[in-house]
Amino acid sequence: MAKVFIDGAAGTTGLAIRERLAGRRDLDLITLPEEFRKDPAARAEALNRADAAILCLPDAAAVEAVGLIDPANTHTAVIDTSTAHRTAEGWTYGFPELAGQREKIRASKRIANPGCHASGFIALAAPLRDAGVLPADARLTVTSFTGYSGGGKKMIAEYEAAGRDPLLDAPRMYGLSQTHKHLPEMKAVCRLDREPIFCPIVAPFYAGMEVILPLFAEEIGTDAEGIAEIYRSYYGEGGAVRFSGSAGEKEGGFLSAGAFAGRDSMEITVAGNGERILLTARFDNLGKGASGAAVQNMNLLLGFEEYAGLNL
Repeated sequence: MAKVFIDGAAGTTGLAIRERLAGRRDLDLITLPEEFRKDPAARAEALNRADAAILCLPDAAAVEAVGLIDPANTHTAVIDTSTAHRTAEGWTYGFPELAGQREKIRASKRIANPGCHASGFIALAAPLRDAGVLPADARLTVTSFTGYSGGGKKMIAEYEAAGRDPLLDAPRMYGLSQTHKHLPEMKAVCRLDREPIFCPIVAPFYAGMEVILPLFAEEIGTDAEGIAEIYRSYYGEGGAVRFSGSAGEKEGGFLSAGAFAGRDSMEITVAGNGERILLTARFDNLGKGASGAAVQNMNLLLGFEEYAGLNL
């Protein structure tokens, strides 16, 4: 039975991972008493005993946790959900749907779980880069709507407080300085010359995400139908990332950012016309955008069925 330790299990991402692992008979969850949850010695013992350690910590604490693992320890695999290692040498990017990435994840001991916004962008852009229709020097703009659970316990409390600030009743754009922490991985994983202009928006719903990448047909090497064919071939059928050829048909011409709340899958759609194309990824920011992705990576690392414990 595989031993799993969630370091940071009391946070939003950690709690959502525990929910997905509850009832699994193929796992032995290592837990620490509350009084030892932040104790370095207790954490070190748990980290070194685990077959898979999932870090749900701020960046600095995640780096510290990796440092608590004995250099001679060759069995503990680490999945880091923080930003700390997503572009770090020696770490494998944990998005299995990228070409050849499943094999790399299975063979790795250090997995960097993707950022939620980055997951949607990469799912849209990477196949086009691989197909050679999206140039490396493309000047891209991406907009992303997320539920407020993406901000963690503090933001959840703000949105769910009685008599909350009325400004929270409408969508709010952030990342105004264009230095959002997901930008480096978006550029690196998609092999782009420059980071895109990125407009993240938090809205007054708990969970869900919609990432939108607009393109001018004249600036890329194909049209909307060509992109659709690339996605069909790239993602196939039955996986966690799926292409849908019926954008908005079931929703009366709308695409809700909350359509995949509570699920661990992602839907890719293509819309627009002959001149302007809209690429959209919809998923749950706590599902394929965080906790569900971590469980998927853990399953691959430990040799389990890839989607065990997940709701696709």
